[in-house]
Amino acid sequence: MAYTIYNFLNNDDVKVLHQAGQYQVIQWDRDLSVAPWSAQEAWFASQMDVRRRQLVATLDGHTGVTLQAGAMQWTVGSVQASTGVKGVGDLLGKAVRGAVSQDSIIKPEYTGTGMLVCEPTWRHLLILDLSQWGGSVVLNDGLFLACDSTLHHDLQRRSNMSSALAGNEGLFNLRLDGQGFAVLESPCPQTEVIYIDLTNDEVKIDGNYALAWTSGLTFTVERSGKSLIGSAVGGEGLVNVYRGTGRIMMAPMQAATSWNTNAANPTS
Repeated sequence: MAYTIYNFLNNDDVKVLHQAGQYQVIQWDRDLSVAPWSAQEAWFASQMDVRRRQLVATLDGHTGVTLQAGAMQWTVGSVQASTGVKGVGDLLGKAVRGAVSQDSIIKPEYTGTGMLVCEPTWRHLLILDLSQWGGSVVLNDGLFLACDSTLHHDLQRRSNMSSALAGNEGLFNLRLDGQGFAVLESPCPQTEVIYIDLTNDEVKIDGNYALAWTSGLTFTVERSGKSLIGSAVGGEGLVNVYRGTGRIMMAPMQAATSWNTNAANPTS
């Protein structure tokens, strides 16, 4: 069996932004599929680098891809999809992870040989090499898009549950363990991502800016001052605190909440 794809990766409007492992992040530099009444908006959006991006995975028959539910747009070749569930115990574990996090219970797994293309998104796509994160990385809620199927999925609990509740934060985050690559949907591009390496030190962040961090770091939600009065005077309230030795990856600003991530209409 063989296939040939025309006018996709070799399209004049398509640019490969990043490539690692079996993944490519492509960007559509121009969106020509617009109506006359939306052309002006599309042009101004493109001037601020607001463009459609897609994840493309080339499957070689050895390493599969675990994908966020509903993220697949099309496949070509001998590509098979499965639930990725490896038994009743695995199903129960996935159900628990889905119940206590903003993560889908079932993430389909694609194996075989061929090409897997994800739905377009207006968000930025970042490829993480887990070898640069000590083989274990914790992701903020809602950022997971894809990863090598060889990676193990688990939950990382906040170190102090009471303060997480007080800070209106979830109690658990998705953790990926192993050697391979993962792909995140980020509110900011790779060029704006801030990395902080800690050696027995701490970082305090006033807001949900952290995208990912090494699992060895202790993550708590604490008052910014030593007392409630001190926090009130400082005007900060509760902050996210990361302590220990490891790496933190953070965005310089939070994502706009008024946008729909549906690439068909960014203003709906």
